[in-house]
Amino acid sequence: MNEENSTRLHGSVRHFGVLLSPTPRGARLARLLATEWLRSRELAQHIVDLAEHVVAELAANAASHGRVTGRDFRLALLAGDGTLRIEVTDTRGDALPCVRPPAPDTESGCGLLVVGALADRWGVDLGPRPRKTVWAELDFSAGGD
Repeated sequence: MNEENSTRLHGSVRHFGVLLSPTPRGARLARLLATEWLRSRELAQHIVDLAEHVVAELAANAASHGRVTGRDFRLALLAGDGTLRIEVTDTRGDALPCVRPPAPDTESGCGLLVVGALADRWGVDLGPRPRKTVWAELDFSAGGD
């Protein structure tokens, strides 16, 4: 794991970022680190629970579809102004995510459907080359609820 842990205060925006290996272990670690950081921010438990699922799906996608040997993926969390933004950046800008209905006999392929159901907004930003960032936002009240 190549870490670049940071927690900063920019006005009312709090930020966390970490680089992780694009492996199942790195994806699990992304979920665990995000959950721990969010719990320490005094956000409502339902936001922490939603974010945990969203991070798990986006990190799993980065580890499986965004994997490039020797290149980490980055998890970033930004909490402030009533919104939690989750960003997962990998180095496969050529492999854009797409939502497809899952095949009836498969146990995978539903990650972006889950993200779309849980997040208030989500999308993909390209660049700088060869990167892409898949992001999701969860709205919450400024009072932590």
